[in-house]
Amino acid sequence: MTRVSRLISRLTLFGGLAATTLAQTGCGYVGYLIPLNPTSSNGRPLDHAAWDGLLKKYVDDQGMVNYKGVRQDSAALNSYLKTLSDNLPVREASADEKLAYWINAYNAFTVQRIIRSYPVKSIKDLGGDKIFVNTVWDQDFISLGGKRYTLNDIEHRIIRKQFDDNRIHYALVCAAMSCPRLRNEAFVGARVQEQLADQGRDFINNPQKNDLTPANKPTLSAIYSFYPGDFEKNGSTSIQDAVNRYADKKIDPSAKISYKEYNWSLNEQ
Repeated sequence: MTRVSRLISRLTLFGGLAATTLAQTGCGYVGYLIPLNPTSSNGRPLDHAAWDGLLKKYVDDQGMVNYKGVRQDSAALNSYLKTLSDNLPVREASADEKLAYWINAYNAFTVQRIIRSYPVKSIKDLGGDKIFVNTVWDQDFISLGGKRYTLNDIEHRIIRKQFDDNRIHYALVCAAMSCPRLRNEAFVGARVQEQLADQGRDFINNPQKNDLTPANKPTLSAIYSFYPGDFEKNGSTSIQDAVNRYADKKIDPSAKISYKEYNWSLNEQ
């Protein structure tokens, strides 16, 4: 279990698993270490226009969501998710097309999970507290290609395993105030690299997410503490280096970092 425990510390959404949590969950999280690669041989490329329309209609420039409106328009959301389910990424699709598909799927199914239980104060209220066992992210409510998946499956077994790009942490939105802003347009393969860069600039330079001053003692989003290993690859050598990739005000390469408390309140307009 020692090696697995080290690996799971890189997966956790909450900054590492305490010993008491490990005692409660046992080895229930081991499945999340196994990669997944759902694809189709006969699916059709998606333009994600339906999701794009919903985002433009119900998400403002700050990434805040009108969940009441989405709930009233749930038929449109469910129709888009059915299209995703019926059209897994084709095997021959480019990596960018696949990445756009999975980011959109994660965000859209998260919104669906919220409106199914709306009104709600926090997404964390929708599940238990045993990480990788019974939280809302462990519920297999997602139907894709005839199989059931969880949000953790999409993030940890698909996106983080297939795409070596730490900028996905600026794009995946778990319906909380401390998350990156929900982009009010769909991700698309032709522009996903540009969109990820824009998400990175927006997130890093947002003072509500990151305090970059003083440069030698910045206070960063807890997201960086959730996935420290991810920010030491993909062209970055450290968290400081990953931040400076898009920071308007650079932090010291050897800065002593502290982290903000994560606000799990719903990202609602």
